[in-house]
Amino acid sequence: MAKQQGTGVLVDRGRLLAADLSQLVAAPAGRPPQASCAPFDGTMVGEVPVCTTDDVDAAVDLARVAQQRWAALPVAERRAVIRRFRELLLDREQDILDLVQAESGKARLSAFEEFADVVLTANYYERTAERYLGPRRRKGAAPVLTRTTEYRVPKGVVGVISPWNYPLTLAVSDALPALLAGNGIVLKPDSQTPFTALLMLKLLREAGLPADLFQIVTGPGTEIGPALIARVDFLMFTGSSQTGKTVARQCAERLIGFSAELGGKNPMLVLADADVAKAASGAVHACFSNSGQLCVSIERIYVHADVYDSFLAAFTAQVKAIRMGPGPNWDIGMGSLISAAQVERVDRHVQDAVAKGAQILTGGRRRPDLGPLFYEPTVLAGVTPDMLLAREETFGPVVAVYRAADDDDAVAMANDSDFGLNGSVWSAHHGEEVARRLLTGTVNVNEGYAATWASHDAPIGGMKDSGAGRRHGREGILKYTEPQTIAVQRLLRVAPAPGMSNRTYARIMKGAVTLMSRFPRSR
Repeated sequence: MAKQQGTGVLVDRGRLLAADLSQLVAAPAGRPPQASCAPFDGTMVGEVPVCTTDDVDAAVDLARVAQQRWAALPVAERRAVIRRFRELLLDREQDILDLVQAESGKARLSAFEEFADVVLTANYYERTAERYLGPRRRKGAAPVLTRTTEYRVPKGVVGVISPWNYPLTLAVSDALPALLAGNGIVLKPDSQTPFTALLMLKLLREAGLPADLFQIVTGPGTEIGPALIARVDFLMFTGSSQTGKTVARQCAERLIGFSAELGGKNPMLVLADADVAKAASGAVHACFSNSGQLCVSIERIYVHADVYDSFLAAFTAQVKAIRMGPGPNWDIGMGSLISAAQVERVDRHVQDAVAKGAQILTGGRRRPDLGPLFYEPTVLAGVTPDMLLAREETFGPVVAVYRAADDDDAVAMANDSDFGLNGSVWSAHHGEEVARRLLTGTVNVNEGYAATWASHDAPIGGMKDSGAGRRHGREGILKYTEPQTIAVQRLLRVAPAPGMSNRTYARIMKGAVTLMSRFPRSR
């Protein structure tokens, strides 16, 4: 197998960075190890211990004790830790990118997108935490007599289960607002990509985070996941819709809250008035960034009949020009897939479509000459509802292009899905109008996914089978808290005064509530 120059150096760098990180896992010495291997060439990056359910219990106990002290600190002191963490991220950029690539096999630009997102997330919540978490005066039961205040109380210990496709941002970006809200964290990263999360834990501790507050446990999700859910006070999960439903049932048994970003079969609409050249270029990034292994990646494109041929020609030409390969070269447009199972899933969807009559316009092949897990960026036409590719999430570098008779036809086909995570609309004049008709949690106009994802002040998440709850914005930090209302009553109780009959009290109260109902509503 040919190996591009720099791949071996990159994997060696990843191995060096991972060397001392396994000691940060919350497990005693002597636990059996599991290996993390580089998708580029299959060589081992490092080993971490396989934790047990007892290790999970111990990790939660440590985090719970530390959380009580952490929650007692002023928010300003918590902010200072996250601010120092952000500066450490910026100082260690190259190390972080090297380790993310070595573990995940993604291209350098895709790794940088993760890095930038974590920096921006840290910056956003560090600046807004006090505003979101501070006490808020609320209207009391009786003017002047009742002073009512809403406080925000941390949940306690938050469990985070993060996936392999974005091992940096999905491990730490959900943890940062939870920490700022006063919680402890127990994180279970994916078994294929544990070291990026461990590096983030190391940097957080260097920034001043108390040692026991943030714990990481490693091991099989089928064992560690349920053990974690059985002990934590809230769960943040990112993964497949099928697993997300199982997680939801487990959380419901304990009556704990959870938030989940799940699968997507995300549509793009190219309307008749779209700039075809820009739409084609945008579609390339929207479909094939991170090798298509992205929850918000575009997997279906509906193109108005008036521009279908011109769009398809421009799009296919640009997809054919994507440079594939391993290594740290910034000119590489698409890297490796994560695992043999992922390659098999992608190829199964493509071969099923072809066997049932779809046409491959470009791609559709494995590329063992580049590495064991490479698959070409693939565009298909003629995809019909009976094909796996039509409705199942592929989660790889494959997209189906459809001809739409008009805007209504495009919207109807886009909404005909069990998923509702992300959408994209390309139009010069009425993109936002059409966007509001899509049943997805986020919609990007004249962009694929980055505009909504990077708008950290706005919530993102899924409708239908694509999730529950939201990350980012106000919702992204308040979900890690419980609202507590405290009302201080002065002078008179909200009840009959001593010696007053119930009938007299009711008559007085009716007059009071009638008068109050006539006051103008406050905005």
